[in-house]
Amino acid sequence: MVEVIALDGDDTLWHSEGGFAEAGERLAALLEPWAPPQTVDERLYRTESANLPSFGYGVKAFTLSMVETAVEVSGGQVPAATIAEIVALGRALLHAPVELLDGVEEALETLAGDFRLVLLTKGDLVHQERKIADSGLAEHFDRVEIVSEKDTATYARLIASEAVAAPRFLMAGNSLRSDVLPPLDLGARAAHIPYAVTWVHEQACPEEAVRRGAVVLGSLAELPPLATRLAAAPTSAA
Repeated sequence: MVEVIALDGDDTLWHSEGGFAEAGERLAALLEPWAPPQTVDERLYRTESANLPSFGYGVKAFTLSMVETAVEVSGGQVPAATIAEIVALGRALLHAPVELLDGVEEALETLAGDFRLVLLTKGDLVHQERKIADSGLAEHFDRVEIVSEKDTATYARLIASEAVAAPRFLMAGNSLRSDVLPPLDLGARAAHIPYAVTWVHEQACPEEAVRRGAVVLGSLAELPPLATRLAAAPTSAA
């Protein structure tokens, strides 16, 4: 039976990736004098991948990668005014209003009555704290964790600190790589709630996740019925 439910924040409770995608499109437009959009996208992807170990996740890391991409693509010729525009793109992302996905508040209210809820999100600490506060959702959670990475070690520590067996722990989120596969590695349960846009660094094989026991939901509104069914099932049930 499930006792603890952890939920992702970005693109599970509130919209996020759409803003990054729009900033990437704007970057490509700014750098058109030096390279076509596809080249800019590919260079940004490579730059982000190389910078993740040093800068981590979030808007600030993304902005630094956009600036570095602009310098590289232009061969160092990008003017200061364009760099200022790129920095402004990042600042706009940091201060964008938090927009909840449909049905989120109702789902959390239902779940909070029967389960211990954990908000598990990753990214820049200051930005994530602001989004959580602005979302108005903190009151529904028994615990909030902001981490630098969501891997098996992170989930192992969380499950151990919650003092539950892995099959009694359910993680729900939009990222296969961060929200679904690591909990499954530990024998916990996972629900995949796909979002309209998925960051390329978070993509994985959905068929593999389902084969390993992940449940695919159309929206967060479907999580309370799933949790209720799992809570009533023997621990050996899928």
